[in-house]
Amino acid sequence: MEAAVFILSLVDCCALIFLSVYFIITLSDLECDYINARACCSKLNKWVIPEMIGQCLSTMLMLISMHWFIFLLNLPVAAWDIYRYVKVPMGNMGVFDPTEIHNRA
Repeated sequence: MEAAVFILSLVDCCALIFLSVYFIITLSDLECDYINARACCSKLNKWVIPEMIGQCLSTMLMLISMHWFIFLLNLPVAAWDIYRYVKVPMGNMGVFDPTEIHNRA
């Protein structure tokens, strides 16, 4: 059971790292003017929910398997992802919005 949890967690972490690299590459393309802000935000926003689900899944796996230290390490990241998604202002395109994306830098 424990080996299966860690294998699933490893696969989940690999997917989250891939998403982080994808976010960085897409934001780099925006910075270099290869894509416009609307296309960038559209690409990034469709991966926000899968990222949040992946992080929460990893956190819940550690809670269920009673690995408290790893659970406590993952909990703030999962909470931040949920907070970021819940606090999207009304009228914005999503977590990443074309009108606000340049203000974050």
